[in-house]
Amino acid sequence: MAEEVQEVDQTPDVDFVFTKADLQDVIPHENDPVVILLVIAGRRVHYVLVDQGSSADVIFWSTFNKLQLSPNQLRPYTRCLYGFVGDQVEVRGHIELRTTFIDNTTSRTASIRYLVVNAPSAYNILLGRPTLNRIGAVASTRHMKMKLPSLEGMVITIKSE
Repeated sequence: MAEEVQEVDQTPDVDFVFTKADLQDVIPHENDPVVILLVIAGRRVHYVLVDQGSSADVIFWSTFNKLQLSPNQLRPYTRCLYGFVGDQVEVRGHIELRTTFIDNTTSRTASIRYLVVNAPSAYNILLGRPTLNRIGAVASTRHMKMKLPSLEGMVITIKSE
């Protein structure tokens, strides 16, 4: 019987500050969400919603297929997942994928367990609270950025697309 190995939290304690300088490149918006680019399984994935309201990290079936991942890589997921309006969402399984967060100067890679769901979405991936908390990320919709610590203790700042 295989045991599930949990990644040891190596997140350094780093203080984050969103400043006026973080607002300089922000185009006025109508309360848009933070949507970023990540590198997942070695490929650039656009339209990743930083979703502080989600209790799961989700990759949509269409994105799973575009990444040319094999359904054989999926592990069974027996619990239920419910959408925003309370409807049950079809979960095809879960998968661990190496995910890289990049800014202009540094990066950080983490193994993230994504639920693979068969549901329509304007986004490719939902990055939810499990990962945001584990990697110590903080998003600001006002500044349209997400900040997280690198493993070296530097601040990675990812601008919303």
